[in-house]
Amino acid sequence: MPHVLLTGAIHRAGMALLEARADVTLESIDNPTEADFAARLPRADALIVRTAVVPPAALEGAGRLRVVSRHGVGYDNVPVDALSRKGIPLTLVGNVNAVTVAEHTLFMILALAKQCIPYDRAVRDGRWGIRDSFAATELAGKTLLILGFGRIGREVARRAAAFDLKVLAHDPYVDRQAMGALGAEWVEDWRAELGAADFVTLHLPRTPETVGAIGPAELAAMRPTAYLVNAARGGLVDEVALAEALGAGRIAGAGLDTFDSEPPVSGHPLLALENVILSPHTAGLTEECAARMGTAAAQNALDGIDGRLNPELVVNREVLAG
Repeated sequence: MPHVLLTGAIHRAGMALLEARADVTLESIDNPTEADFAARLPRADALIVRTAVVPPAALEGAGRLRVVSRHGVGYDNVPVDALSRKGIPLTLVGNVNAVTVAEHTLFMILALAKQCIPYDRAVRDGRWGIRDSFAATELAGKTLLILGFGRIGREVARRAAAFDLKVLAHDPYVDRQAMGALGAEWVEDWRAELGAADFVTLHLPRTPETVGAIGPAELAAMRPTAYLVNAARGGLVDEVALAEALGAGRIAGAGLDTFDSEPPVSGHPLLALENVILSPHTAGLTEECAARMGTAAAQNALDGIDGRLNPELVVNREVLAG
C-alpha cells in the first residue's frame, strides 16, 4: 500500500484529502532530523515537505519514493539535483499563494510609508504631537522597483498600479512586453535604478546568484528616504548591512518577512530597531491560503503516487520523460 510521509503540519483541508484515500497510509513527523529522514524515507512513496531541510544522503535509501511535494513555491530546502539523479519529481503548489504574498507586501509598504508602528506607539505613549512631524509619505507618484516578476511580482505590480505607483521591474526570464502588459517598465540593470526607487521589493528565489543580492553597495545606492521589503526568501538581504544602514538612517525603513536563519536569534541587530517591520515568515499563511497550499501539496503527493502529475507544477520536468 502506498505510504505518504509528511514533515510538518499542513492545513486540515489537505489532511482531509490524504485521509480520504483508504488505499494510502500516512505518517506525520514534526522537525525531522537527518536520522528521521534516513529511517523513514525507505518506506515512503511520497514525501510532503514544509520547512524541513531534506538531506541528500537520506535519499539514497529512498527506493520507493515517487514524488516530493513541496508545501510552497520555494525549494531551497530540497536537493533538486539529488532528486533528479534518482528520477524523482519535485512539485510545487503553483499560484495558490501569489495574491496572499502580494497583499502582505503591500501591507508592509503601506505600514512603512504611513508610519503605522511609530504612530501607534506614540498615541499609546501620549505623544500626540507626533502628528506634526509629517513623517508619513504618500504612495501616489512614487517609484516601486520590483526584483523578480514571477507570479507574486506580477500580483504586486497589479496592486501597486491601484496606488498610482510608477512600477519598474527586473527579471531576466520575463520580457518587456509581458511586463508592459501589467504596467511595469522593464529594466535591465536593476542596481542602476536603486537611486530612483522609493520602494524596493524582492520576489526572488534563493539561489547562489541571489544570496546577498541586497548588500552594502546596494543599500548605499538607495535613497535615505527609501524603503526595502523582502517577503520572498531569507538570505537575499545582508542583514548585518541592513541593520547598519537602518541604524545610520541611510535608508528610511524596511519590512522583512523572512530571515537568513529562522527564527532570528535573540540579540539579532534588526530586532532592536524602530524603523523595521518584522513578521514570522507568514506572508503566505492566511487561513485561505494555508487551505489552498495544504490541498495542493496533498494533491501533488497523491498525483505522484497515481502517476498523473501536472507537469506545470514540476520543478525538474526532465525526469517525467524518463
